[in-house]
Amino acid sequence: MDVAAAAGVSAMTVSRVINGQPGVGADTRATVREAIRRLDYRPNQTARNLVTSTELRIGVVYSNPSAAFMSDFLTGVFEEASERGARLIIVKGEGGRLPPLAAIETLGASGVSGVILTPPLGESPAVLRVLRDAGIPFACVGAHRVPGAICVRIDDRQAAYEMTRDLIALGHRNLGFVVGNPDQAASAERLAGFHAAVRESEGVQTTVAQGDFSYASGLVAGEQLLDSAQPPTAIFASNDDMAAAIVSVAHRRQLDVPGELTVVGFDDTTAAVTLWPPLTTVHQPVRQLAAEALGLLVTEIAAPKHTTDHAERVLPHSIIRRQSTAPPRSQ
Repeated sequence: MDVAAAAGVSAMTVSRVINGQPGVGADTRATVREAIRRLDYRPNQTARNLVTSTELRIGVVYSNPSAAFMSDFLTGVFEEASERGARLIIVKGEGGRLPPLAAIETLGASGVSGVILTPPLGESPAVLRVLRDAGIPFACVGAHRVPGAICVRIDDRQAAYEMTRDLIALGHRNLGFVVGNPDQAASAERLAGFHAAVRESEGVQTTVAQGDFSYASGLVAGEQLLDSAQPPTAIFASNDDMAAAIVSVAHRRQLDVPGELTVVGFDDTTAAVTLWPPLTTVHQPVRQLAAEALGLLVTEIAAPKHTTDHAERVLPHSIIRRQSTAPPRSQ
């Protein structure tokens, strides 16, 4: 926007001045008004009507390397939006990258009622700062305890603990683990659950590889784990995309899954059942997480709590056992 450039502020700040909204300092407000006068700027009345209408308009901002996760997520949020008569406005980061902050500022200036953030954006300081500065209520899916926000997730640590216990109960004593995006709390929680289960059993050896939740990172991690001095007999990947990549690496090496290598994942997305063998995995109710986030956000919009102690909802998970697991061959 020309006015924003002339005043040296964001488009969101200009919108707040034009619409008489709070949260802009007196000096900044005066600077914006002077730029409006100098440029002879006249706001489009249709656009202003949209901003001030009572229509429920929800922004969905996402940047996630897992296409399977996003497919389930968007299905859930679209279905819930349809039930509630909400209009969704999508902002996407390309190639798994953070969406441009200017695009998020423009979304806020458009007058959205609230915003839903998918992993990992709910833990991005830059994105959170933009939304907080705009005073827009928002919900984070998969994030852990974001101040001033609604958070909807599962118990990642407990889920990973239970899956690891299953592997140990099958007789595996040499376990590999692939960590997810290091910038997400869920990644650390899943790794912590894995280690907690290992500590409870004697004689279990572990090898950990770093991934980022993408299929490509799973390929690299799979090669690294299987090239180690004592390759694991079971590998637990922090999401299904990385687990599917590890199955691919095993097939390329002519390793039988699960006869020679057990592989398990996390999420229970379509990726878990579109390969052979289908994956044993942690079922994370992605559609329900998205729907719950939208429902809580709509409630917040209708009756703001005016407090930083917002809702944190933890939905149940389960272990889905399929054909990718078996006792180690020595058993």
